[in-house]
Amino acid sequence: MSWVGLKTLVRRECRTIARYWGITLAPPVITTILYFTIFGEVFGKRIGSFDGIDYIRYMAPGLIVLWVIPYSFGHTASGFVGARLFKFIEEVLVSPLPDWVVMTGYVLGGMARGFLVGVAVALTTLFFTHLEVHSVTVSVAALLLAALVSALGGFITAMFAKSFEHVTTIQILILTPLTYIGGVFTSVSMLPKWAQNLSLANPMFYMVNTFRYGVLGVSDVPVGMAFAVICAFGVVLFLTSAKLMARGTGFRE
Repeated sequence: MSWVGLKTLVRRECRTIARYWGITLAPPVITTILYFTIFGEVFGKRIGSFDGIDYIRYMAPGLIVLWVIPYSFGHTASGFVGARLFKFIEEVLVSPLPDWVVMTGYVLGGMARGFLVGVAVALTTLFFTHLEVHSVTVSVAALLLAALVSALGGFITAMFAKSFEHVTTIQILILTPLTYIGGVFTSVSMLPKWAQNLSLANPMFYMVNTFRYGVLGVSDVPVGMAFAVICAFGVVLFLTSAKLMARGTGFRE
């Protein structure tokens, strides 16, 4: 029963992604083209290279992760907030499905969208530069972990959010600042010392560097350490999500 319910929830989320692909997948592709046009062609020629790698190639992995994170977060958060606000989450809760299955279904849906966005953006980057993947295993694992952690963060946000505006506020006030100290566009070594220290507490920094290592073979931190930090964030967020779901935070109070 649990497996059938989980598969149904994930299939519903995937159908939503496919049906509304113009909203779920197209925007990050279009914005990526603009990023490459502006940052790659204009700033890239002035910046030169990092670790012997052309700037446009160095930036590409960061851009891919840049879109995986907010779309995994936003899909999970908006989906669960919508289910709460429009009351159809009650139809799921009255079923014999365990709470963790419901949570996992929404999280996997967010992961699916984030991963598909990452693949779409990665294919788009090939029109601007070539990417010789250093390790396929590390690249895929890094992308999946980034999507998982982001989706779990989105689920926790949805448990407390009272409206879609609250989700948007979290994305603007928290995710956007983390982007600028996450090594997306440049190495964090170019940042002021205080920003470099702050980056060490930023999960996005480890996601970007892990994926960049998988694609280019370079990273600002040891890749093993980066994987460990991401996994630690994932475990903490998963346990927190499961506990909040068991308590019924946001819809059983």
